[in-house]
Order: sequence, then structure tokens, then C-alpha cells
Amino acid sequence: MKYTIILEKEEEGGYSAQCLELPGAISQGETKEEALRNVKEAIELVLEVIHEETNALGKGAEISAVEISLS
Repeated sequence: MKYTIILEKEEEGGYSAQCLELPGAISQGETKEEALRNVKEAIELVLEVIHEETNALGKGAEISAVEISLS
């Protein structure tokens, strides 16, 4: 699955990275590559928490995807 990342150069140095689809997935790094590696790990951790929380809801809960087209 692909995610959209906002990668910003920080005034104090390094880069910040935020996933648009998962607002809790935010990270940083000294280089662009490091920030992207770190936000990938943040995305994986957020998805793991979502999965665990969904499992805790029981058999009646599920995760679904929807597609929205902008016209």
C-alpha cells in the first residue's frame, strides 16, 4: 500500500515527515532518506495499533477501504 508523505526541511536542521492518511504517523531525520525510513516505521506502528484495537472490538468489527474520486 502506498501512503502520501509531506517531507519538510526544518529550519533547525534535518527533515520532518508526516503521513497524510495516518495523522499519527509523524517522524523526523537528519536526511531525507532517514526521515522517510523513520516515517515508514511510524506508519507500521500506527497500523499495528489500529489492528490491535480493531481485534479488541471483537468479531463484529472490521477495517475496510473506500475510494473517493474528486471531480
